[in-house]
Amino acid sequence: MPVWDSTPLPEREQFDYWNDVICRAFVPLRAARRADRPGFGARVETRPLVEVNRARILSQPQETVHGAREVAETDTAYYFVNLQLAGRCAVRQGGRESVVEPGQFTVVDTTEPYFFDLHGEWRMLSYRVPHAHLRSRLGGRGPGTAVAVGRAGAGGVVTALMQALWQVGDEVGRTGALDLEQSFASAVAAATAARAEPGRIDRAAVRAAVLQHVRDHLDDRNLSVTTVCRRFAISPRTLHNLFAEAEDSFGATVRALRLDRCAALLTDPATSATVTGIATAHGFDDPTSFSRAFRRRFGVSPREARQGAPCTNSTLPVR
Repeated sequence: MPVWDSTPLPEREQFDYWNDVICRAFVPLRAARRADRPGFGARVETRPLVEVNRARILSQPQETVHGAREVAETDTAYYFVNLQLAGRCAVRQGGRESVVEPGQFTVVDTTEPYFFDLHGEWRMLSYRVPHAHLRSRLGGRGPGTAVAVGRAGAGGVVTALMQALWQVGDEVGRTGALDLEQSFASAVAAATAARAEPGRIDRAAVRAAVLQHVRDHLDDRNLSVTTVCRRFAISPRTLHNLFAEAEDSFGATVRALRLDRCAALLTDPATSATVTGIATAHGFDDPTSFSRAFRRRFGVSPREARQGAPCTNSTLPVR
């Protein structure tokens, strides 16, 4: 994964290096300092999925321009979905202007000029998404750009999914990565459409984001309907309705995923934790109940699994 870091360079070279880096990591851009001081510490790390490229950025106050000249130099049509993690970003495009606060995201279109005014030392997750990914979900239209979208409703799905997707590595494979890209595009389309149609929610995208969040927190003993609803700014009724047409309810899904994780750990020779320790870490406080649930799902006891007996239903890799 490419990483660019200006801090090892002499201070007089850091800003010029940054100007060069942002064009290589993103699309043609021009930056201007907002503070007259020596040095310009900045860092960009990129992680491609398949067609979506992820970037994590840390930099200094600046104005960043993707003007008419830069648009002409851009050879592929993308949307950037930017999640503000720290600092504030004033964004302008197409006659619209918003201030994006930490925890909010915005979308910009590389086929039109856009401008960022970034205040303070700032951090951001930026996902580069091909035009077709979003337009196909919006009836051929583009999403609303230069609008700050918060964590309420569908916006919360996007912010949670962006943070979860940043952690995804090669273990998901190409098919899994493509599925995640599709879920992300659906979530962004739903969130931007919801600005015009309040209350609209893309059930499949929200459910995919919830499942990703659950997988990332299987060893969190506080994982519950309440914490998930708070994270995605939805009601318990909405959460349960998301799983109404699925094979299992939300609670049963969490239980099954936790059992899968336990099975993966028990059958991993590198795992030194005890059976009881693994069970307790994943919310199973009663050893007898854990053993009974484990046998129902896999046909063997936890101790038999540890001794090498196959768990044929275990599909969750150790992460």
